[in-house]
Amino acid sequence: MKVDRRIIGGVAVTLASALALAACSGGGDGDGGDDSGPITFWTPHVQPDRMAAQEEVAAAFTEETGIEVEIVAMAGADQDQALVTGAASGDVPDVALHAPDLSAWQSQGLVDSDAATAVIENLGADTFNQRALDFINIDGAYQAVPSDGWTHVIVYRTDLLEEAGLEVPTSLEELASAAETIRQDQGITGMAFGTQVGTPSATEGIQSTFQQTGCQLVSEGTVTIDAPECAEAAGHFATLAESSAAGQFDVTSARSTYLNGEAAFLLFSTHILDELAGLDSDNPLTCAECSDNENFFVENSDFITVLDEEFPAQYGTTLNYVIPEGANAEGASAFVEYILSTGYADMLATAPEGRIPLRPGNAENPTQYLDEWGTLPMAGSEQTVADIYGEEMVTGLGEGMDAVSAWGLGTDDAVLAGEAFAQNTLAEHLDALYSGTDPQQVVTDMAADVQALQDDLG
Repeated sequence: MKVDRRIIGGVAVTLASALALAACSGGGDGDGGDDSGPITFWTPHVQPDRMAAQEEVAAAFTEETGIEVEIVAMAGADQDQALVTGAASGDVPDVALHAPDLSAWQSQGLVDSDAATAVIENLGADTFNQRALDFINIDGAYQAVPSDGWTHVIVYRTDLLEEAGLEVPTSLEELASAAETIRQDQGITGMAFGTQVGTPSATEGIQSTFQQTGCQLVSEGTVTIDAPECAEAAGHFATLAESSAAGQFDVTSARSTYLNGEAAFLLFSTHILDELAGLDSDNPLTCAECSDNENFFVENSDFITVLDEEFPAQYGTTLNYVIPEGANAEGASAFVEYILSTGYADMLATAPEGRIPLRPGNAENPTQYLDEWGTLPMAGSEQTVADIYGEEMVTGLGEGMDAVSAWGLGTDDAVLAGEAFAQNTLAEHLDALYSGTDPQQVVTDMAADVQALQDDLG
């Protein structure tokens, strides 16, 4: 399958607080240097099969080094409070796999940046995805070690675009125009993506699309969501939302609409890869053609992994290995280096469609780990990304990670951007946009709310 390399654009598990606090036990003892004892690893990949896979990697590491590893299942949201509590008592984990916004941990002195920097230098900084390194570089020091991530992609129906006489879009404007044409001419949804007012899925949709015009939420402390390029993006967002033949979408309904054959475009994360191939029993293929041809979407879908080369930014996220202050730094560092080299592919195999490597290779083979990732079976099957979508898809997704972007990350504006994202501040204004309010006025109102958040943060 030919891949169009142009982009657009945690595991959600809640643990009881008692478990979160209990998970602090067994970690570092505060000396930061003894690698003879066991280490504790917090992971957000908590499903039983994923835990079993991680246990196997840890066992192999123990066999090679003699360092035992205790793996604790803990979602990112629980890690935040548990680390603060553990740090206060001097009992922290040795390694935690965490999302990229580490500014809060860093500002509280919870992160051993020296240990993270040493790991990156030992493995070779030039072997990592540069944008991922930028995300965790705060005050000139690396706060963690990049592991893997996912991005948004645009899936499109090649057969429907051909029937409509449309070229593959190369900008947000072209995408909006194509979606509108599909809706008017064929009576189905042009673009399925998160559009429900005030919801996280719409917040993601806004960030994915707005970045395609160079729009930034905030720049060097100044709120910029009211800039002309943001107003332009808001106008195109409205057109994309209006291309729906089924009302407003959340993540689930957007995906279902595409899998039912009722949309020409879908904005979704890379987790869609196994679902399009019919490998996810929780999200079955329901299109009319699928009953006779289970490969219908594989044969009639393609991907945009970079939409606009002028503004190569796509919404996505990264996961990073954090070594806290007070941890067993030597043991932790040895473990992180192992799971980013010898054990890397086995770690990524827990969910390859959502864990694209941020260390594509090493000095000897710059694409070794990306190539290995492409051979990992998806969703418990024997089929790989390369088997289903071709080697070009593997390369395209690797290149897509080079453009992964989220407002504020890796800058002093990370806290503000995170707060605006968590509160769905921008998505609350979509009602006005859908009602015909001028896009410039809409983004001006968005900016006022973001400014109020900034004022509250001090």
